[in-house]
Amino acid sequence: MLAEDVKVAIRDAYQRLIDERGLSPRWGQRQMIAEVANALGDPDAPEPIAVVEAGTGTGKTIAYTLAALPVAKARGKTLVIATATIALQEQLVLRDLPDIQRHSGLAFTVQLAKGRSRYVCLHKLDHQLAGAQSPALIPLYPDEVADLSIEQTGPIMESMLDALGSGKWDGDLDGWPTSLDSGLRQAVTTHHAQCGGRRCAFVQQCSFFKARDGLQDADVIVANHNLVLADLQLGGGAILPAPEDCLFVFDEGHQLAEKCLNQFTLTVRTGPTQQALRETAQWLKAQSEAMGEVISQLTLIEQLQQSCVDLEQHNGIVEQWADQYLLEQPEAESEWRFEHGVVPDALHRQAQDLVLAWRQHLDLNQRLETALDNRREEVDIDQRDELDTWILNTQGMVSRAQSQLELWQSYADASAVDEDNPVARWMRPAAIGQSIDFFASPILARDLLRQHLWRRAAGVVVTSATLSSLGHFDRLRAMTGLPKEARYKIVQSPFDTSRGVFSIPALRCEPSDVDGHTAEIIERLPSLLEGALGALVLFSSRRQLETVVEGLPDDLHHQLLVQDSLSKSELLKRHRSAIDTGQPSVIMGLASFAEGVDLPGQYCDHVIIAKLPFAVPDSPREAAHAELLERLGRNPFMEISVPDAALKLVQASGRLLRTESDRGRITLLDKRLLTKRYGRAILDSLPRFTFELEH
Repeated sequence: MLAEDVKVAIRDAYQRLIDERGLSPRWGQRQMIAEVANALGDPDAPEPIAVVEAGTGTGKTIAYTLAALPVAKARGKTLVIATATIALQEQLVLRDLPDIQRHSGLAFTVQLAKGRSRYVCLHKLDHQLAGAQSPALIPLYPDEVADLSIEQTGPIMESMLDALGSGKWDGDLDGWPTSLDSGLRQAVTTHHAQCGGRRCAFVQQCSFFKARDGLQDADVIVANHNLVLADLQLGGGAILPAPEDCLFVFDEGHQLAEKCLNQFTLTVRTGPTQQALRETAQWLKAQSEAMGEVISQLTLIEQLQQSCVDLEQHNGIVEQWADQYLLEQPEAESEWRFEHGVVPDALHRQAQDLVLAWRQHLDLNQRLETALDNRREEVDIDQRDELDTWILNTQGMVSRAQSQLELWQSYADASAVDEDNPVARWMRPAAIGQSIDFFASPILARDLLRQHLWRRAAGVVVTSATLSSLGHFDRLRAMTGLPKEARYKIVQSPFDTSRGVFSIPALRCEPSDVDGHTAEIIERLPSLLEGALGALVLFSSRRQLETVVEGLPDDLHHQLLVQDSLSKSELLKRHRSAIDTGQPSVIMGLASFAEGVDLPGQYCDHVIIAKLPFAVPDSPREAAHAELLERLGRNPFMEISVPDAALKLVQASGRLLRTESDRGRITLLDKRLLTKRYGRAILDSLPRFTFELEH
């Protein structure tokens, strides 16, 4: 039950914000506030979870902040708002939340949370500037480290050091005034496996730890999905407060399941592994005498060197096997998925050998790390920097061994179908050099999110403009494991959707006739674009997009802005600029332009969709999921493809009406919505546009 004083605080804050900003109260916004507050406000609720689909224009940021913040304060919890991207994080921190602070009367502190890789590492910066070669840090991912000369990078690094020292810069690389090469970023940042933490000599000045310490006192932490999921994967409380002490809001929550699976996907790359093992053995040999004098365990160091050599041999054998296996397949594939996640007997045996070898290697590394750490306080101060570098390298070796062991253990367990805990396993030849990448990924995020989030968090809000599919949340629940007992609500957009016309013209061809359908799009587009100042044409296939662009009349080409011909931000900038000068402009885009693109008013008065956005289950994870459903006697097309297409069509259609005064047209060049039995369900799931459907 929501406490009365919390109700009053929420109501007063909302009324004050509405009054000060001169806004009209929105019914949908008030619905969302009530749903979020009631879900989070009862500490005894068995499932303190709210799932709110909030249509465009609801003002969901205001709604979830005003509802969740007073509850969080009353319960002594931290409010963590997680967005899908860094850009959305910064919008919240720099614009949205300060606006709420100014006008609501709520007093709260906000802290932006980013991972280590977004901050400069002073330890690495110091080593780079000193030109330290021995002892050096062994790269965790050696193939990704650029060959940078100090002549090229020194001036930039010196500028960074000066800016930090003068207080003009806080060490956040996203705030550095010029663009930074990815190789330079990697050279001056660190990974949790090679971070010295509180024992680092630079910890008092460390930008990451300063930012992290600020999280403990913040009322609101703004993060992104990946950071929250990384923290949960580490057990929770590693970067953010423990889940039990947090109320989470996942904005753009329709991306949560996929981001979770990406976070928990295991990967091993044989080429970089060989290089890392070789470099580790060389480093151990170079440091063995000095290190042996400090810890008096020369035999342990020699065993580790030999372990690296043995693992190189094992790794080479599995790489050779994979190369030969791929050559023997009837068709060349860019990647090879193992059916039902079961690997061939030969790979299964090699995985078992690798598990034993990596387990021994991990044990030796951990013993070395302990021995070095035990000596840290006893060595002379002038030797401590060298010892700390040894420890950081050993930490990296431990981390690498753990990740290798986890992947190969998954393959060693893959001798039979596992329907209870299905895993997709596949391998892919690397684009450059001799290397094979091996992968293992859970097929569904539901068990992971149940274990790490739903059952642990003090409360959770999942929100987006598109969460339901075909009018219900079944697909979302299947993907995320959200409990049925959570509160589910669809809040309609306050915009008059009848101002948008949704049309399907009479068409000759269906998309199954690829050439005929493409030719018909080329034929129809010029007349469809007549009278439109700003148009967005969306394709599901890059090949079809390119063929259509090539086939359009020359006099249209000056209006076209084609995805990937420019960066997304530059393309949108040029589109708006053309419209501002009264020149028609047409964006030709793929799926990434079907969501998250805001083109209000005349910037987009016609959305043209080439065909229903059915996703072909061509990614190994999606194909494995479809395969599992077929094995269970279910229909993956109806359970996966149709609900996903319905959701994506709603997202694409949502590019049209972005403000209350917007109007325009959506044209779908796919008659299957009218001819197939699933079409009616998809049609009924669309907003209440004005429909013009030609049979």
